[in-house]
Amino acid sequence: MTANYALNRILQSLVTLVLVSLVVFAGLRALPGDPAAAIAGVEADEAAVQAVREEYGLDQPLPVQYASWIGQVLRGDFGESTSTGLPIGDILLERIPVTLELALLSLLFAALIGLTTGVLAAVRRGGVLDWLGNGVSLFGLSIPNFWLGLLCVLVFAVWLGVLPASGFVPFAESPIENLERMLLPAFVLGSGLAAVLMRQMRSSMLDALTADYVRTARAKGAGGVRVVGVHALRNSLITVLTILGLQLGGLISGAVVTEQIFVLPGFGKLMVDAVFTRDYPVIQAAVLVSAVGYIVVNLLVDLLYSLVDPRIRVRGGTA
Repeated sequence: MTANYALNRILQSLVTLVLVSLVVFAGLRALPGDPAAAIAGVEADEAAVQAVREEYGLDQPLPVQYASWIGQVLRGDFGESTSTGLPIGDILLERIPVTLELALLSLLFAALIGLTTGVLAAVRRGGVLDWLGNGVSLFGLSIPNFWLGLLCVLVFAVWLGVLPASGFVPFAESPIENLERMLLPAFVLGSGLAAVLMRQMRSSMLDALTADYVRTARAKGAGGVRVVGVHALRNSLITVLTILGLQLGGLISGAVVTEQIFVLPGFGKLMVDAVFTRDYPVIQAAVLVSAVGYIVVNLLVDLLYSLVDPRIRVRGGTA
């Protein structure tokens, strides 16, 4: 990987961030209804609505509103929530760690299950492990998160009583209780991603195992474990990295449902509550932060490509 390629990808990400901020700003302004009237309340008169417009700068031209908003964001000021009056930055700092922990545990679960079953299914193609892995992946892809979440609560919390049904305990307060309460949500959120990773890993491994360099390694006397673990697996991971980056959006959207089911005070629940209360500043900030996270993760995935696959050589800013 060259510095030119890294710089080029960073500049592309910055341009994307600017475009995303424009879309977020314009999208909320395009929603039906008057934001000032929604903030002021249904019983507010025209004078109160006009006061709200002046307070939030909604009476200014749209370019002026955008410049004011993006300037505040660059200074780390997202404004205040119209429903609670609290600084939005403080709300985000309180909610984001919950969703990040849920996403990381879901990714860990998905990677362990999906990659392992994908490799085994490819190595034992046509065997019992292959059929079992494909069946489990089809199961994971077919079941919606909300149904699986309710089923897990019914089985593990109500019938067996081995795990709590809902709630959240910070990790710093009690690591054991934190993991007990995050286990079911992480399983529910990561099951779909595990199925996607399994199928993609199986397909990539099958292609790699029939490649010329694998046949050459076997002809030179390399053992089966070395052929699979060093040659085929490493060269299959680049596609899996792409899937992980693209599936981040699925984790974020799935977290909205999962956090509602398990009553987790995370980022997804914050967005749902903001929509119901028509808290436009919170919605605007939450969508922007989600988009920034998605772009940053995909940028990191692109930069990791050449580290995972030694065949990639980057010259002059192109792969």
